[in-house]
Amino acid sequence: MGPGAARSVNTVRTLRGPSGRESSRALRAVHELFVSGEVDVSTLDSTTVRPVVAKSWQRSLAKGVDPDLDGARPSSAALSIARLRDAHPLAPALPVIRRLLVDDAVDSGVVVAVTAADGTLLWVEGDPKARRRAEAMNFVPGADWSERSAGTNAPGTALALDRELQIHGSEHFSRIVQPWSCTATPVHDPDTGALLGAIDLTGGPQAAAAQTLALVRATALAVENHLALLRLTGTTVQPATRKPHLVVLGADRPRWVTTDEYGHLRAAMLTGRHADILVLLSRHPEGLSADHLAVLLDDRDLDVVTVRAEMSRLRKVIGAELLESRPYRLLMPITSDIGEVFDALDIGDVESALAAYHGPLLPQSVSPSIARLRTQLSASVRGAVLAECHRGNLAPLRRWLDSPEGRDDRDGWQVLHTSAAVGPVGRAQAGGHLAGLDFELG
Repeated sequence: MGPGAARSVNTVRTLRGPSGRESSRALRAVHELFVSGEVDVSTLDSTTVRPVVAKSWQRSLAKGVDPDLDGARPSSAALSIARLRDAHPLAPALPVIRRLLVDDAVDSGVVVAVTAADGTLLWVEGDPKARRRAEAMNFVPGADWSERSAGTNAPGTALALDRELQIHGSEHFSRIVQPWSCTATPVHDPDTGALLGAIDLTGGPQAAAAQTLALVRATALAVENHLALLRLTGTTVQPATRKPHLVVLGADRPRWVTTDEYGHLRAAMLTGRHADILVLLSRHPEGLSADHLAVLLDDRDLDVVTVRAEMSRLRKVIGAELLESRPYRLLMPITSDIGEVFDALDIGDVESALAAYHGPLLPQSVSPSIARLRTQLSASVRGAVLAECHRGNLAPLRRWLDSPEGRDDRDGWQVLHTSAAVGPVGRAQAGGHLAGLDFELG
């Protein structure tokens, strides 16, 4: 150990209380020294940093987790979180979790989260004020809170170790999470023992108290028993057959996603015209005549014969049993990424809307109706993001401005630049971006 490292360790020892137990101040000091490479936590005794936390910090650093991240990143499941919830094995036990944890959390300053086995947050419920605060670190459905993505945290590390765990304040690897404490317990399949996910309670210091661990542990056991009872009595709620899913947002080619008899996802690539038609039919469940569809697709050059030919080709792609004619309409409900965005906006869930909004609707389409819907969707998402700013929540705005569509949103950058909640560095960055936009626009 070099002289600099020795001085760092001596600093840590000085900060510890006479009892040898860690204080929050000492722990923050150790964290700062560790992430800057000035101290090896494996050389410190267990009264400075708990071994389980020290090893998690080392794994987080090895995975390249940035301690200055604004919070967790959206997982690959973020675009289909509603479908993931419906199909997840823990969904039938959600009433048990709500009764034992959520009902008492609505006014107690804590949030209750349920994760999938890969660390994706499925449900985040509890105290409304605490939920809004947690949004600032992207503690929202669809975010990836695995240890490899977000660093040391109770649900992510509990899943990594497959054991119940409490993380106190400054034990978190990411600085933005350090004001919080949390308790998490894994949940297993009662028959196979496979890891299904985790139940987490996050809040202030009380969220990592001894009695909290007992409560979360009891809830996990109740969930496993509930799942076992449902199977024993033959009343297990089986996930409904997944509906066909239409993917039409962003620059990727539009797709029609279905599930085969073995539960495997199958994606059929769509032509631009077929994607246009499916979007319009999904927005008009009452059906559209060939004449009306022709006008919506192209108000000048498209004739009814061409529409009928396209519908014949479309039947071969998605299945004749799904399309009715006279009028043309879908014969069964489908889901779509555009529908997920609109549904989230309808209930005021801006975070989920942003997670599902993967970019403009069919950007290559020249259909006037698609262009109108594209503008409506983009303006609705942007307006909801700015409305959140007026409530003091800047997290959605930051994510919007990081998106390809938001990078040139001058008004959005101006809001960020003038916000009192933004620090000097963030304000300088926003000002620099504004200067670049103004230069480009002359």
